Amino acid sequence: MLMGAMFSWRSRTAAGAPCGVPTMDLARAALQRTFGYPDFRKGQVDVVASVVSGRETLGVLPTGGGKSLCYQVPALVLPRMTVVISPLISLMKDQVDRLERLGVAATFLNSSLASEETADRLRRVQSGGIKLLYVAPERFEAADLGAAIRACGISLLAVDEAHCISEWGHEFRPSFRRIADVAGRLDVPQTMALTATATPVVRADICRQLRLRSPAVIVAGFDRINLQYSVVPCRDEAAKDAAIVRILKTHDHPAIVYAPTRAAVERVTRTINRGGIRALPYHGGLDDGHRQETQDAFMSGMVDWMVATNAFGMGIDKPNVRLVVHYAMPATLEAYYQEAGRAGRDGQPGRCILLHAPDDRVTHEWFISGTFPDRRLVERTYLRLQAQGMGPLQEPMDRASRSALRFLVRVGAVESREPARDRVHVRLLATPARIARELTPTAAPEELAMLRALWRLAGRQLSVGLAVGLRDLRGARCANPRLILERLRNAQFLHVADIGGGLFLRDASAPLASCGIDWAHASRRVASERARLDCMERYTTTRTCRRGFVLRYFGERHTPTNCGGCDNCQDAV
Repeated sequence: MLMGAMFSWRSRTAAGAPCGVPTMDLARAALQRTFGYPDFRKGQVDVVASVVSGRETLGVLPTGGGKSLCYQVPALVLPRMTVVISPLISLMKDQVDRLERLGVAATFLNSSLASEETADRLRRVQSGGIKLLYVAPERFEAADLGAAIRACGISLLAVDEAHCISEWGHEFRPSFRRIADVAGRLDVPQTMALTATATPVVRADICRQLRLRSPAVIVAGFDRINLQYSVVPCRDEAAKDAAIVRILKTHDHPAIVYAPTRAAVERVTRTINRGGIRALPYHGGLDDGHRQETQDAFMSGMVDWMVATNAFGMGIDKPNVRLVVHYAMPATLEAYYQEAGRAGRDGQPGRCILLHAPDDRVTHEWFISGTFPDRRLVERTYLRLQAQGMGPLQEPMDRASRSALRFLVRVGAVESREPARDRVHVRLLATPARIARELTPTAAPEELAMLRALWRLAGRQLSVGLAVGLRDLRGARCANPRLILERLRNAQFLHVADIGGGLFLRDASAPLASCGIDWAHASRRVASERARLDCMERYTTTRTCRRGFVLRYFGERHTPTNCGGCDNCQDAV
């Protein structure tokens, strides 16, 4: 009977096709039929049972605990589409590729897609042909997606990596904070959230920010007994370079090395390669194609060593990573636990090694001060910007003032405006001889017609430069004047620049006090960030059991005093 119920769902395509009342029996049948697992793991079973019963749920499962199945399986037994909000493009692609191989109607929408592909996927969503839809939090706000969701209906909204939503969380993104508002407008009937890293304070904040109604909060435990934690004290960068090569040569692979910045990733990769180990870099500065090639090489086993920023790994299902090394101390224990937890996801032993130097804290202090600059600096910067008048603002050159400007943008005192789409500034670059030689009526009729129209409009002023409206170029006899101007710009016949874009004061005459900045909140955030940084630093210097230290931080009641596996406990034997 259960298999018949599953078949009845698979045979229907209409939005909202009935599949009976969701039950754990149906969920287990879906787990076995689609994913091939005999039953749910500890932790998974409680989360799935809560979700299929219709209750809003926050699930906290350790890295490697199978969080994705906690929404993928309910999606198969619920009548309408499940929308998954995910923060990383790589995570979406990996999960959708796997689901499609298993015969599940899944897709994703994010910035990696061309406009035609996005439109095609939206049509599939609107027609009810998608069971699982992955979107970035920013994409969830889009009007076209909202219209498609209303047309096909939604059963469940799943927020993955939900620690991102918390104002005290370590991956704060503004769009995460607007999820509840969008869900309300779309009449989402049920919301669930999942994360591997959330202290009791963060768990409460996730529930509050998502407005979960009487949620079940299910914490499966943070203890990964197969992981061995250790810290290697280093005097400086040179000592770290020597240590990283030595560690990679003497420990099992595959391995991931985390470095704090893009520049550090590139430099550490070169250091490892010079040590005779073939490693590849991964960070946000690489183009999408390069990042995907690097990820594929690591996932397939073509390369066993990856050097990456924290952009790599979230949701990546490579179970046999044997070693994770942090080249520098992360800002929080949440970040460290999640990244280190990518070792040993198959349950086999994994090593988690942190290289620590006294200067590690300096980088994090720099980020904190850049995100929450001193109030007096912000006020001085605002006064200097007011003195510039009503036009586009000239961005300050010194780092401190730039951080103050970014803060003013975040709080709305300064706004970024798109350039005017109907006016451009043009200036002639090419000589008449070059134009006659290269732009013939046969080879480039539209480009030549555009230059003639500009000359009729401006005459000799064209060599100096002037602002023109695209509607004034009708004499060019082309359907898309901007496209022709771009061709002439790319070929260096013209200089073409948009008009009207840039940063502007929202109200140049208004005092900063009118912007409603919550300075007390900013002060609390700074204090919170520094307190968590202090805790991370205490982890690096503790003489107690490191595993117990981590578990106490996440609110575990029963923690070991001697785990027998971390460096401190092994030294104590």
